[in-house]
Amino acid sequence: MSNATSYDEAYGSCLRDPAAWWAEAAEGIAWTKRWDRAFDASLGAYGQWFAGGELNTCYNALDRHVEAGRGDQPALIWDSPMTGRLDVLTYTQMRDRTAKVAGALAKLGVVRGDRVIIYMPMVPEAAIAMLACARLGAIHSVVFGGFAAAELATRIADAKPKVIVSASCGLEPGRIVKYKPLLDGAIEMSPHKPDACLILQREQSPADLTPGRDHDLLEAEAAALPHGCVPVLATDPLYILYTSGTTGRPKGVVRDNGGHAVALWNSMKMLYGCDTGDTYWAASDVGWVVGHSYIVYAPLLRGCTSIMYEGKPVGTPDAGAFWRVCAQHKVKVLFTAPTAMRAIKQQDPNGKLSANYDLSGLEALYLAGERCDPPTAVWAAEMLQKPVVDHWWQTETGWAITSGFRQFGLFPFKPGSGGRPSPGYDLHALDDDGVVLPRGATGNLSLKLPLPPACGPTLWQNDEGYRSSYLADFPGWYRTGDAGMIDEDGDVWVMGRTDDIINVAGHRLSTGSMEEVLASHHDVAECAVIGAKDELKGQTPVGLVVLKSGVNRPDIDITTELVALVRERIGPVASFRDARVVTRLPKTRSGKILRATIRKIADGETVPVPPTIEDPATLDEIGKVFRG
Repeated sequence: MSNATSYDEAYGSCLRDPAAWWAEAAEGIAWTKRWDRAFDASLGAYGQWFAGGELNTCYNALDRHVEAGRGDQPALIWDSPMTGRLDVLTYTQMRDRTAKVAGALAKLGVVRGDRVIIYMPMVPEAAIAMLACARLGAIHSVVFGGFAAAELATRIADAKPKVIVSASCGLEPGRIVKYKPLLDGAIEMSPHKPDACLILQREQSPADLTPGRDHDLLEAEAAALPHGCVPVLATDPLYILYTSGTTGRPKGVVRDNGGHAVALWNSMKMLYGCDTGDTYWAASDVGWVVGHSYIVYAPLLRGCTSIMYEGKPVGTPDAGAFWRVCAQHKVKVLFTAPTAMRAIKQQDPNGKLSANYDLSGLEALYLAGERCDPPTAVWAAEMLQKPVVDHWWQTETGWAITSGFRQFGLFPFKPGSGGRPSPGYDLHALDDDGVVLPRGATGNLSLKLPLPPACGPTLWQNDEGYRSSYLADFPGWYRTGDAGMIDEDGDVWVMGRTDDIINVAGHRLSTGSMEEVLASHHDVAECAVIGAKDELKGQTPVGLVVLKSGVNRPDIDITTELVALVRERIGPVASFRDARVVTRLPKTRSGKILRATIRKIADGETVPVPPTIEDPATLDEIGKVFRG
């Protein structure tokens, strides 16, 4: 079961009796009330884990480690090249600050089940706010600080938070991003208004507070009484995390408390080989699922020391920044996105800067967020002389669908592969009729139900949207939306998305949402956005627009406006900098735009003329656009 000594033993036993396997793993978590059943198939869309059980996630992440005598161990190390600060918070300090922030939220009326939106940069207070919500049994929803006011407004409208926790500003190399005006604009746009906002005032750009609504976070924390841990049901939501979806209402992935705690606690040792006292660094952002799972929750649940880094892989100050952090803090495992490795490789192609640091304590590099191109994986492995593990997962799953497993000994290095399925994931490639394909055949990567613990059981107040998005296409299966194949050894190769989601520097972004923005421009008749290959970021969005008849303005004026419009509506995170005017878009005879064909042309591939195309001459025009 969970104490298996080999991957095949662990995977096989979990497949045969998942309830027993996960019940054993659940012994690593402190419960205020033991569950009735490890898995109850009668609940939710496909069943729920640890129904009837009660616990508190914050207690498991902080208090129990203090009670076990490890209160002086560092829990969170905040390393901020942007400010020149280095703060070390012990488990006792994290518990005490979290209890006080929970008290401040409670004073503002937040109770179990209420929502709290957190819109913050990479500062300790972001993690503390998340844990404070968990302490109260409230449901947090973290919104990445790079999102524009309109994107934040849709999340406020959907989650209906009682309180919003934010900061006066975020810091980027060479600029200060003022969060408070974005927050004010979002609240104004949203039909739902929070009762209050707690604002972390940063000295780089303090904000004006709105009387009666806004409160200084640190002042409120100092004045608050510490609040205890409120037990919640294992099946109660811990958080909502909005992910890029197709057009329409935002997709708020719900994470439950019980299954999440069990799976993430188990994953730290099984996947990453990290246990109590080890230092682990997920170089991500708390706004993304990696930051939720592996900056905040999993390391603290396991009793590790977690690194929170406010900086970049390059430029803060150079391409040796990651190696400096690993050496200085004795990081055992580094988890980052392939785009970070490509950025480092671009500026330090021979890896000379890594030689300046003692990396003897670094045992492995894990990559996720997008498929790592083989040259980058090979480069990192040769430079570091450490195992490089590419693993694949999604916001919806909360932890790795496929990986390498340091607890069992890593598999042979296969650059470009995402590893083998994690225990709990019954993964297969299906054809478009839902038939399981043989090894080596490419199809729709899908997971046989039930999903393991920590996978999102639904979308926030949208059960039907969950079923239609993930379960309806192949009854009995969860469709990941990724295409790929499983080879003869059982290694999984993820080839790309089957919908309109693209990976830009590890961030999942919807081309459909960008198309909505472009189409709103008064001069645009129709448009298409595709994800073109990018050596540094994996993919970058490119917009093709057909102008309305009679428009007589320079193309450059229009494309400049379009780029600015996407930046305003979606934010800099979209990395949208390339809009081009065309006279026609390639379409099928039924009027469907051939986006996949356009993407292949943009990537320089030889494209056969699709049999359903309305006018093959349109392909020539698109070719000329991308060939210059």
